[in-house]
Amino acid sequence: MNFWSKLFYKWRRVWKFLKLYLIIAGPGVIVMVADNDAGGITTYVATGAKYGYHLLWFLVLLGPIAYFVQEMTVRLGAVTKRGHAEAIFFAFGSFWGWFSLLDLIFTDWLTLVTEFIGMSAALRIFGIPPYVTIFVVIVIMGAMVLQGRYWTWEKIALLFCAVNLLYIPCAFIVNPPVSEVLYNCTVPHLPPGGFSNELFFLLMANIGTTIAPWMVFFQQSAVVDKGMQEKDILWGRIDTAMGSVFTVVVAGFCIVLTGTIFNGVNIHDAAQAATQLMGINKYLGTFLAIGLFDAGFLGAICISLASSWAFGEVFGWAHSLNNKVREAPWFYAFYFFALITAGGVVLIPGAPLVLITLFVQVVAVTLLPAALVFLILLLNNEETMGKYKNTRFQNIVNISIVTGIIILSTVYGISTLFPNLFK
Repeated sequence: MNFWSKLFYKWRRVWKFLKLYLIIAGPGVIVMVADNDAGGITTYVATGAKYGYHLLWFLVLLGPIAYFVQEMTVRLGAVTKRGHAEAIFFAFGSFWGWFSLLDLIFTDWLTLVTEFIGMSAALRIFGIPPYVTIFVVIVIMGAMVLQGRYWTWEKIALLFCAVNLLYIPCAFIVNPPVSEVLYNCTVPHLPPGGFSNELFFLLMANIGTTIAPWMVFFQQSAVVDKGMQEKDILWGRIDTAMGSVFTVVVAGFCIVLTGTIFNGVNIHDAAQAATQLMGINKYLGTFLAIGLFDAGFLGAICISLASSWAFGEVFGWAHSLNNKVREAPWFYAFYFFALITAGGVVLIPGAPLVLITLFVQVVAVTLLPAALVFLILLLNNEETMGKYKNTRFQNIVNISIVTGIIILSTVYGISTLFPNLFK
């Protein structure tokens, strides 16, 4: 066999691999990229502006952590064919099932509010009033789910995921010092000024926007709705790994962008950063505003579905995007109810929208341990999971993650009661 023949057969194998991946790809990439939602972008902008590149290493650590958590949902969904809410009810009974559902609904609704805040703030820069933004977004999101096919919804969502990559060229435009960025990505250290309540708040917010309860529920339900089987678990893992890389890369470039332009400046939200960037470079400001809107939209389409899927699972309603409205009326009714009420908060005069955006990320991380504990217990049920149950290594990693988050949440609660603790 000559060189060209070998090259041809290698290309065929690579192409076959890519085709198989593209068929399975979706839930992992979407959930991870949507993780960089409006609240997340605001968190990264505030982090970069306040501390420059100094917390990039912390962000890099969060990528593998997010992968290990979300990978469990792939196995659980593919094996049980149940969403996370349904799996908890089935395994632990109605008390814990309702506890987990109400936990999810509370955090999801608050987070959905932040997505509308981000989208409204982004388009306000271009002179579009919030009520127009909210109305148009709800109409578009409604059209996406009412078309009657999960696969169509997924492909549209992946297009919006591609827009999220806008932050990468933006960071290159400002020409950051590459050696300094790489150093801060690889060497753990505290920023100048040491540990403080403000630093701790931003660390918690970064954790909360990288690993959130809605992500666990969304990806498991998406795996089920897509019809993934046990044989697809490997591809689901690859999909999730790709997504975790994307989320860290985009978040990192967002921090690099604001860390280069606004280092040491207190920036309260991404819309403020975009407005100020307009005066420095109108293209950068425009890209940041578009990216903020896209981030909010991605977060909204995923979070609203996570809640609707969970409600449908718990009440036994038809709850698939493959169902028409007449087949799943309560599923779609709850979906639109969540959108309309969350969007309405943005229109309340004097509502503390910026505070809500940052606060929600911290609320998410404080409520996250409950969802992760259920997830780990479910993945250790040999009768249910068989050969796909957690290995010893996976248990060590995931239990360490949960333990770390519980400790951080406890310390954060103490620091809130005693604000001078870290000063």
